Amino acid sequence: MKIQKVTDAAFAPYGKILEGYHFEELLEKMVDTPLPMDDVVYVPSETTLEQTKAGKELEVQGYGGLPIQVGYCNGNNHQLNAVEYHRSSELDIAVNDLILLLGKQQDIENGDTYDTANIEAFLLPAGVGVELYATTLHYAPCSAGKEGFRCVIVLPKDTNTDLTFALGTEGEDKLITAKNKWLIAHPEAGIEGAYCGLKGENITI
Repeated sequence: MKIQKVTDAAFAPYGKILEGYHFEELLEKMVDTPLPMDDVVYVPSETTLEQTKAGKELEVQGYGGLPIQVGYCNGNNHQLNAVEYHRSSELDIAVNDLILLLGKQQDIENGDTYDTANIEAFLLPAGVGVELYATTLHYAPCSAGKEGFRCVIVLPKDTNTDLTFALGTEGEDKLITAKNKWLIAHPEAGIEGAYCGLKGENITI
């Protein structure tokens, strides 16, 4: 698969590069977060990250003062496995180089099926942050090198946390796996409880 850059024009439908933020302290704090080499760990909210200068800037400038959570997704991954989307933008900041596999919500067929042939890959360099629009399909980043990846994930507060309400079984409701999280999995990924609506190759980087 061709790996493009977030500075390429092809990235524009998916998001934009974040500018005007002070990520230095945030990136320093991320060095202390766990980095499994045979798995991926996701933590929705980490207080030490939220209390940094960037954490406060991201709440005001990034989300217009809405309550946010600053967490992380770290590990070693080389496959797509699933795509998810939210009713809000997600902000991703790379601690080291990583690859984002992205698609468009508009390409979902019949509300629950997506062809992985539509996925595009983008290199997000160390120290760079991007906004992924609400209509951008994404999942865990892929490793760009042997050292795995660390990525700051910023979302509205309580996103990706446990459900506290009963789910419907029809339409888009069957894709909900957490608060503000709609997910379509690949059958090969074996994600428990997820709706398997990805068709085509489980893309490997």
